Amino acid sequence: MTELPEDGIKIFPSKGKRMKLAKGLNLFFIFLILFSCSRAPKPEKLPPASPPAKSNQPQEAVTDSPKANVEAAETKNPPRLTNISEQVKQAEAQEVLQEEKTPGSENEEATALFEEALSLCQQAENSWQAGQLDEAIEVLDKAYSLLLKAKLAADSSLNQEKNALRLLIAQKIQQIHASRLVVVGDNHRTIPLEENKEVLAEIESFRTKERKAFEEAYQRSGFYREIILEELRQAGLPEELVWLPLIESFYKVKALSRSQALGLWQFIASTGYRFGLKRDRWVDERMDPVKSTRAAIRYLSELHNLFGDWTTALAAYNCGEIKVQNVIRTQRVNYLDNFWDLYRRLPHETARFVPRFIAALLIIKYPEKYGFNLPEPFPPLKWETIKINRPVKLSALAKALNLDQAELIFLNSELRQDGTPNYDYELKIPVGTAEAALLTIQNLPTWIPPEPTVHIVKPGDTLSSIARRYRTTVDHLVRLNNLKNPKLIRPGQRIRITG
Repeated sequence: MTELPEDGIKIFPSKGKRMKLAKGLNLFFIFLILFSCSRAPKPEKLPPASPPAKSNQPQEAVTDSPKANVEAAETKNPPRLTNISEQVKQAEAQEVLQEEKTPGSENEEATALFEEALSLCQQAENSWQAGQLDEAIEVLDKAYSLLLKAKLAADSSLNQEKNALRLLIAQKIQQIHASRLVVVGDNHRTIPLEENKEVLAEIESFRTKERKAFEEAYQRSGFYREIILEELRQAGLPEELVWLPLIESFYKVKALSRSQALGLWQFIASTGYRFGLKRDRWVDERMDPVKSTRAAIRYLSELHNLFGDWTTALAAYNCGEIKVQNVIRTQRVNYLDNFWDLYRRLPHETARFVPRFIAALLIIKYPEKYGFNLPEPFPPLKWETIKINRPVKLSALAKALNLDQAELIFLNSELRQDGTPNYDYELKIPVGTAEAALLTIQNLPTWIPPEPTVHIVKPGDTLSSIARRYRTTVDHLVRLNNLKNPKLIRPGQRIRITG
């Protein structure tokens, strides 16, 4: 150990001690750098790592000794810290400036990416139509990759457009993959009338035990066929689909299935909502022949685009596209030679839907061949519409206009309580009565609908006893609850009395 004579400070020249001192100084300087990010450093107040040497120490001794090296490092660090502080401030200023410029530049970049992705979607559509499925999938993958590059703030107005493009790409990919599963044949644009054993079995059913129901449905079809045909022609769909409600509902606008599917086209509530059919305490548009037809056409078009042929699309219309896709995916091959391979793997009740439809088409096209003498269809429905924006009971309006109450209710079958809602509504009325109806409505009292009343069936209850209890009629309860057999009610069943 050596001594410096004047200041009496001892320096330990061993290697281990010097390393400890260096580590301590490094930690100290790191602390100073971090501290300088929040406030300007003050070198004059910083505590030294060790007491400084006296100024009368010879220059050579200071330079050569380890303590002198430490002092030299301390002398040089303050300006270095100042430089770091200035660099930090400058970097922060640049970040602020960059943040001010980022939103606009990011939006422009994202918009350009979206336009390119949309262009790729159109390119994929063209490839798909040309039968180049692998190329179409590859192009859609590129389009999706472009969307991933678009970095947007959480509150950016472009997020909605980004999500819409993501959904579009996902739908296209699903459609292309689904089109691999079914070979598109002659039924791409038409519905093949194949007379196989399954179809012949359904023809026999219509000819015997279901004959009366079939002929009555054929008569009722006259009310709606012109309406449906016009919508099918506008959409470019096969006109044979006009007979689909004969299988779905026997052309009954208030037909209700065990699965709670309702109306001519038998929509369940969720599917109806998906295709724009409104449902509230006042109306259920699944029972509107025009609106439900438009919704059915949109659904059928979507299914045809998904599966590529009408027979498979019709099976999916009855049981849902997911079930049909799952049946196809469980096969050992990624395609089916024709619909009848798929038919034999579907649940029996669902599988009957397509052969029943083909059987109905054959009977209507060749009635004499299959032993039918079809009755004359009812005349098509005709009406005018008036706008009304307050609740009016249809029975009161019919009485004031000297109209048949049943006719007015039939024209407006979507009204759940036989009264207009408390918002803007287009009421259908017989042709030639619009002017008188508008004048009459102004003088009618506002109808206040009753609160919904429900009766829980108890053992021993009958529909007649329930009707007497609530001072109503059996016919009213049957119609309100869409009961197929008024004699078949069970304990625990909910019977709506009003609403």
